[in-house]
Amino acid sequence: MPEQHIVAIANQKGGVGKTTTAVNLGAALAQAGHSTILVDLDPQGNASTGLGITTEQREHTIYELLTGEVDLETAAIATDVHNLRLVPSTPDLASADVQLSQVLDRTRLLERQLKSAPPGTIILIDCPPALGLLTVNAMVAASSVLVPLQAEFYALEGLSQLLATVKQVRQGANPRLRINGILLTMSDYRNNLSQQVEADARETLGDLVYPTVIPRNVRVSEAPSHAQPVLVYDPGSKGSVAYRQFAAEFTARLNLQPEIA
Repeated sequence: MPEQHIVAIANQKGGVGKTTTAVNLGAALAQAGHSTILVDLDPQGNASTGLGITTEQREHTIYELLTGEVDLETAAIATDVHNLRLVPSTPDLASADVQLSQVLDRTRLLERQLKSAPPGTIILIDCPPALGLLTVNAMVAASSVLVPLQAEFYALEGLSQLLATVKQVRQGANPRLRINGILLTMSDYRNNLSQQVEADARETLGDLVYPTVIPRNVRVSEAPSHAQPVLVYDPGSKGSVAYRQFAAEFTARLNLQPEIA
């Protein structure tokens, strides 16, 4: 049986399309027939909101999963997207770094819980925009890290800090961790700067940068206010087309075939 594929979606810089990518990649994978769980590890809970999970529906959360009060099967709830389940988050998670700091083996809390996922499941972890205990938990649990990178002037500057954290985790708690790839987001080809950032990223990082680039698209921006992935909100939009293309490239890197036709 195939193992779980656990991918942390991380960038310590906010506003780079990290949660948008987590939600829409999760939806695209699910629509393509892959059993997918999105773990909302961000105290802001935007991935939970973006999938239409209200505060009242968040009976069990990622915090309870980390502390072992519930198991993954209990915490992961169905969404309106077939094949996509969500472990929701609430602002209570914001205090986790402090509250869990004295827990034994505190960097392996998430790893222990995700081991119970059914074989073949794709697990995406939407990390908070920081390189604290929560993100380290995600990297220790994951087999790879996907980095959304906004096509803007300072994009590459913050990347070195993230790559250093990945290297540190690889040298210690998780030797199998690797970079899954870099996804360029919020690109505007009418803007020379976007084109220059893409050229610089491809020159610096080579094949790590995914061929597909996610465009700046008003439908992608509107979708969260309707509590839907853009693939559901407007399946024919440029953003939806791009995320479906990206999902195909993503699964190719994981060497996966859809579970259903």
